[in-house]
Amino acid sequence: MSISTQGGEQHRPNVVKVGGKPAAGAKPATGGGAKTPPKGVKGGPKKPITPVKVNQGRNWGPIAMFAAVGLIAVGIIGWGAWAAFRPGGAGYDWETRANAIDGITHVTTELKSNHTYNPEKYDQNPPVGGTHSYVWQQCMGDVYEAPIPNEHAVHSLEHGAVWVTYRKDLPADQVAALAAKVEGKEMMLMSPVENLDKPISLQAWGYQLKVDNASDSRIDDFIGALRVNATQEPGATCQGGNTATGDKPLNEQQVAALTQQQQG
Repeated sequence: MSISTQGGEQHRPNVVKVGGKPAAGAKPATGGGAKTPPKGVKGGPKKPITPVKVNQGRNWGPIAMFAAVGLIAVGIIGWGAWAAFRPGGAGYDWETRANAIDGITHVTTELKSNHTYNPEKYDQNPPVGGTHSYVWQQCMGDVYEAPIPNEHAVHSLEHGAVWVTYRKDLPADQVAALAAKVEGKEMMLMSPVENLDKPISLQAWGYQLKVDNASDSRIDDFIGALRVNATQEPGATCQGGNTATGDKPLNEQQVAALTQQQQG
């Protein structure tokens, strides 16, 4: 069918139906406008996907190991400090350690340090200080099997030595036990003493301890606290002294001869 117009015959325009179903045989519009979502997919703008946070667990193995090592270190340090500074410990003040020994005698009066060539009388037996010979008794772990002059032994005490003495009737096994504490140890000497009122007596400058048996633990306490520490001459030697036994100190000529021998 055609329509007559002033301009002549024109074809009827194609009519596009909006909405509803497309006419039979017509293809869906593909021009501008919203696209129809695929079947089964809901339309509308998509919401942004929130990232899922993955919470990784802590690695407790290394943490536990470091904690254990720290506890062990603290324990070792704490135990070492307690062992060193407890009463009687190695780091504790030596005078406090000495005075804590049961039965020890501490001479608090001033002990003279004068030198003499003559025999001296002492308030204690064995003596713990006072006027003494110009020459010390050698105290490099020397064990003398006979009595030695007090005057030389006191000079050794002045240098910081510990003098271990015993009564002659002390059993041989106990003498050997004492000797084992002395032999080869600098600032130590040992000898028998006449008229000793106890089986064993230990001397340092100003200190004395008398015991009945060589197994008495206080012997080691005395040596540990006072050897080297109880000195009037810090740094003095124990080498090159008198090695003679007997009850009389060296006279002036003998001292001069020994001095010349040492210097030669």
